[in-house]
Amino acid sequence: MAETLATSRIPVVSYLVLDDGDPHLAAWRCAGCGALFLDRRVACPSCTGDEFTRQRLAQTGRLRAFTIVHRSPTGAKTPFVAGIVDLDGGGVVKAHVVGVSPDPASVAPGMRLRLTSYPVGVDGEGTEAIGFGFQPEED
Repeated sequence: MAETLATSRIPVVSYLVLDDGDPHLAAWRCAGCGALFLDRRVACPSCTGDEFTRQRLAQTGRLRAFTIVHRSPTGAKTPFVAGIVDLDGGGVVKAHVVGVSPDPASVAPGMRLRLTSYPVGVDGEGTEAIGFGFQPEED
């Protein structure tokens, strides 16, 4: 069976930006109160404002909390580490923590992390889906 080569790349979520060669996350910032949202909003639930601007988020942050997932209904390979990351400069994102063993001794709240992207699959037309996660930041 011949391998399908990717002819284009698409992000698996709308807030992962790939088009400028520097993968990063982008949020919508409420002009009224500054609240950040990963997905587009019609109105801000914090202040009811309806003006938003796009903001690039930091690629680094600290792990707030994590869990090791052993069962997944989506067919994802288990176990894996899922975490909540407080981004430097503001914003919070839930993501896989990659590049670590799914063992509590290998992961700790407060650890420094950096954004990474990776292919999650290729369809029959050669379109590659790109996901994101956070990996331990190298010193």
